[in-house]
Amino acid sequence: MRRSISASLSLLVLAASLGGSSAVGSQVQLNVSMANPTLLAEKKQTTFIKIGLTGFKMKSSAQRAPVNVCIVLDKSGSMSGNKIAKAKEAAIAAIRRLGKRDIVSIVVYDSTVQVVVPATKLTDKESVIAKIRQISSGGSTALFAGVSKGAAEIRKFLDKNRVNRMILLSDGRANVGPQSPSELGDLGASLMKEGISVTTMGLGLDYNEDLMTRLAQKSSGNHLFIENANDLVALFNHEFDDVLSVVAQEVVIDMRLAKGIRPIRTMNVDSEINGQQVIVKLNQLYSEQEKYALLEIEVPPGKVGQSRAIAEVKVSYANMQTKTTDRLSSSIRVAFTDSKAEVEKLANVKVKIACVLQIANKRNELATALRDKGDIEGAREVLIGNYGYLRFNAKLYGDEKLLGRADDNRWQSENLDGKNWAHNRKRMREQQNADLNSQKLYKKPEKK
Repeated sequence: MRRSISASLSLLVLAASLGGSSAVGSQVQLNVSMANPTLLAEKKQTTFIKIGLTGFKMKSSAQRAPVNVCIVLDKSGSMSGNKIAKAKEAAIAAIRRLGKRDIVSIVVYDSTVQVVVPATKLTDKESVIAKIRQISSGGSTALFAGVSKGAAEIRKFLDKNRVNRMILLSDGRANVGPQSPSELGDLGASLMKEGISVTTMGLGLDYNEDLMTRLAQKSSGNHLFIENANDLVALFNHEFDDVLSVVAQEVVIDMRLAKGIRPIRTMNVDSEINGQQVIVKLNQLYSEQEKYALLEIEVPPGKVGQSRAIAEVKVSYANMQTKTTDRLSSSIRVAFTDSKAEVEKLANVKVKIACVLQIANKRNELATALRDKGDIEGAREVLIGNYGYLRFNAKLYGDEKLLGRADDNRWQSENLDGKNWAHNRKRMREQQNADLNSQKLYKKPEKK
């Protein structure tokens, strides 16, 4: 009985029609679950709720939503030679993947900003490609202005039935105009409100990874660290795999916690907490990929054998296939027992793994901050401790991802000196952002 009580009790799918109800099988899957659906009685304690959203499967590429994409390229002096050549090659490869329903624009920046291709329907690919080939490098890095101009081009065709996305590539630090992570984060947050996501790609070891990850995080976009310009084509293709598989936009999660249940914090996403209400907004969901919000809550003491309501969860999103606004809802309860063994036996392993991942991610961020202050031994101690924590839980839950993160933390602990720190830090920031954003990072194919 406790299993049925602790599970998600209801799932209601509605369509607010913009032309008809949602097609069967073309709806986002909502899964609301607790790390510990059964808790010890007579004790105030904290636990976690995971609100998971998985995009439905697109049966064919013909079903994909049209995109409104702006590629913003750094063409400052440091991009000269192979870098700018490979950047142009990657942009051209991306253009070749798009179709006549799509909108494309190309913006370049150095000390000034230039619109190479104004936002237009892609009816003449070769003309766009010819203009990309003419791009040359030179000048400083007006990154903020480049992003702002890219957003202006996207706004010309801004439409909730299109995937509105900016792809930003830079190899250097912003040195013209606003250039702090907070300023770029504010810009990203404002673009998020408009329904525009920004994917940031940092090339080489000289760009500001804090700035680039903040811009991506605040706009619900991806971030990629690219060591070698020769990988640009593959990484652009990897990114466009996401862009061309968006199945939902304008995602809003509305959690209403029951009386007595106190929200503490969301572990991996920005949220608005007002009393018993917690609001989380996500820009885009991809086909067959899960994104989630992990909420830590405090539960008051309960009596053995009793259960209590924890939360009602409502989700709304723009369905990119059916062009409807779909709504999902679910509720969740918790049961109480006097048996610690029963609490552990009924624990939700998938939610536990997500909790371990996000707790370890916070510790990894702490290690980065300590290293930034010059406390190398303090950072190493945190990373080694994180290695043990992740490895223990990886074995406990039989999870390969946690085991991989453990190995990452061990490697990071061994590469905190000046020689390796620039590379290590960028990898750490990339992975931190990916774990927060449920982003799948690109992995090079293994050589045969």
